[in-house]
Amino acid sequence: MDTKIRRRSEVEIGDEGEDLVLATLIANGDDLSPLVRHAFEMGRPEGLLRQLNYVVKKKETEIEEMCKMHYEEFILAVDELRGMLVDAEELKSELQSDNFKLQQVGTNLLVKLEELFESYSVKKNVTEAIKMTKNCIQVLELCVKCNNHISEGQFYPILKTVDLLEKSYMENIPARALKKVIDKRIPTIKSHVEKKVYSQVNEWMVHIRSSCKHIGQTAINHSASVRQRDKEMLERKRKADEQNIPVVEDQAYTLDVVEVDEDSAMKFDLTPLYRACHIHSCMGILDQFHEYYYKNRLLQLNSDLEVSSAQPFIESYQTYLAQIVGYFIVEDRVLRTAGGLLVADQVETMWETAVSKMTSVLDVQFSLMNSATHLLRVKDYVTLLGCTLRQYGYEIGPLLDVLDNSRDKYHLLLLGECRKQTVDVLGSDSYEQMVIKKDTDYENIVLALSLQTSDIMPAFPYVAPFSSMVPDVCHIVRSFIKGSVDYLSYGVRTGYFDVVRKYLDKFLIEVVNETLLDTINSGNISVSQAMQISANIAFLERACDFFIRHAAQQCGIPVRSAEKPQASLTAKVLLNTSMDAAYITLLNLVNTKINEYLTLTESVNWISEETKQNGNDYMNEVIFYLDSLMSTAQQILPLDAMYKVGTGALEHISDTIVAAFLSDSIKRFNANAVISINSDLKMLENFADDRFYSAGLEEIYKKDFKSCLKEARQLINLLSSSQPENFMNPVIREKNYYVLDYKKVATICDKFKDSADGIFGSLSNKNTKQSAKKKSMDVLKKRLKDFN
Repeated sequence: MDTKIRRRSEVEIGDEGEDLVLATLIANGDDLSPLVRHAFEMGRPEGLLRQLNYVVKKKETEIEEMCKMHYEEFILAVDELRGMLVDAEELKSELQSDNFKLQQVGTNLLVKLEELFESYSVKKNVTEAIKMTKNCIQVLELCVKCNNHISEGQFYPILKTVDLLEKSYMENIPARALKKVIDKRIPTIKSHVEKKVYSQVNEWMVHIRSSCKHIGQTAINHSASVRQRDKEMLERKRKADEQNIPVVEDQAYTLDVVEVDEDSAMKFDLTPLYRACHIHSCMGILDQFHEYYYKNRLLQLNSDLEVSSAQPFIESYQTYLAQIVGYFIVEDRVLRTAGGLLVADQVETMWETAVSKMTSVLDVQFSLMNSATHLLRVKDYVTLLGCTLRQYGYEIGPLLDVLDNSRDKYHLLLLGECRKQTVDVLGSDSYEQMVIKKDTDYENIVLALSLQTSDIMPAFPYVAPFSSMVPDVCHIVRSFIKGSVDYLSYGVRTGYFDVVRKYLDKFLIEVVNETLLDTINSGNISVSQAMQISANIAFLERACDFFIRHAAQQCGIPVRSAEKPQASLTAKVLLNTSMDAAYITLLNLVNTKINEYLTLTESVNWISEETKQNGNDYMNEVIFYLDSLMSTAQQILPLDAMYKVGTGALEHISDTIVAAFLSDSIKRFNANAVISINSDLKMLENFADDRFYSAGLEEIYKKDFKSCLKEARQLINLLSSSQPENFMNPVIREKNYYVLDYKKVATICDKFKDSADGIFGSLSNKNTKQSAKKKSMDVLKKRLKDFN
């Protein structure tokens, strides 16, 4: 029980404290919502309601106490209030009277006020009408101005006027009919402007397409001028380097007037494009115009890339290529200055299209060409095209690849043309020594081609050791080198000297050397012609070094680089071989001619009974011919060639003499025939010695001309010997008869019939020595038979 009393008292104390807090909050006008929220969150809303009821009861008690305390004052206040009600009724009556009077007076004023309001309304309407009229007038003035701009073709003012109408006046046009008309006309006006701009752009495209050829040709001509100027400068520098002379750069001190001319010649108007871009930008359809321009220019390019079949390509290639150059120069300017009308990818696409088509066209046209000159002209123009467009950033590698791929075709045509010229030169040559009458001719023919045999200027008229074919062939070779260099220069390769050398070698081997061999082996040349051809080949072989130097000069490299052993020509070796072939042909012709004179079986009386000490007449003719031959050979052939001719001719004579003794037509011969031939041989030996030493050959060759007759000499010596049986003595044979063959000697000795029977009897009885010789000869014959 005590516990219950204690708990109740605690609750009451707690509740009382909370009631005070609640009462304080209510008294202060504070928000009770936090307290209510707290009670509900704590799960004690009943307590809060009980507290509120308690507060309400407490306040009611306070009010009752307050009313009891001021009761009397409240009664007095009510009495005063009643008095005030009477005064208020009197005041109300007075106010109603005054209001009636005021109503009577204000009725007239209200009528006037309504009239005034009506006047104000009319004035407002008139003012509004004036404003609307002025607005319409401004709109109509803008329309008139727009019509004037349309008639004058001023597109940008038209669009500005239309834009002003749309943004500033259309919403404020009071006249519905006028607004409707303007709404209808604005799209028509814009469409008219668009069509007119497209029309001007189309006219510009037609004009610029017709101008592209001139633009391209002007640009290519400028590139050609620059190339020529650079080429001249490089040539001066090369010559100065060879002579160790310093070179001053001319261009560092000169005004480049060519650039000014080029700029003035290549001015073309892009104003229609700029205007069209601006107009379409104002109309908000710039992308549409960009697409239109790109599409139509691409169509023009594809049309320009088509090759006309009505005219040969060689006659139209300059116009064709210049048109393309002009096209891309224009597009480069458009790309850089037209504010995004073209993008780099679009220009690149157009260029790839053009390169693909041009490479295809060039491949086809090059394959159809049958003239090296035509192919070179096209190639040169293509390289100028590449040089021009490379300055504008276009990639020209594929075009140069086409030229490089046609290199073999060009040189094949060039070889064919030069072959025809070479054949004509060799066919028309008389193969007689050239006679040069003036020093200028000597400089142009001999010195210019490095054909001189001495540094001393000869006396004129000068008889050259070569015929006219040598300088003519040298000029053909020089033209071939120039043609090869012209094609290979400004292409893919930079160091192309090795390529030029390869084709030069090919030309000298397959054309010059083969043509010479054909001439040599034709069988239609004489001795003098064969000798001259041999001399000419010697000069052509020497000229190979000049050809290499000339090729190096044309390629723009130092000559000393071309004089290295690895830069030599294979043709030089082959020409040397051909020269040997020419010597063989010459010797065969000489031997044939000698055979005409050296008819021993017919000219010699092999069984003569008389001794002939002065030789036979045919030998005089042979020696005269040999003298003429050797004199000519000494003039035009090198010493080694002259030596070969002399030794070959004399060895042939020796072989012929021996062959005569072996001939089946000579059944027998006697000592008188041997004496006669011995006289002939002595004359020939004297001639051989005289010619050998007079030519100064003893300083070069150990074997003299006379030794070429040793087989015939040893045979005659054996037949003239008093003891021919000594031939079988090895020591004597090694010393005196070392070139004689046993079988030949046996055959010849069998024919030697110097005996007493019939024909030789008178000779054999005159001298006992003759009998001894006969016995010795018989011994020799017997021993040779035993040996064999």
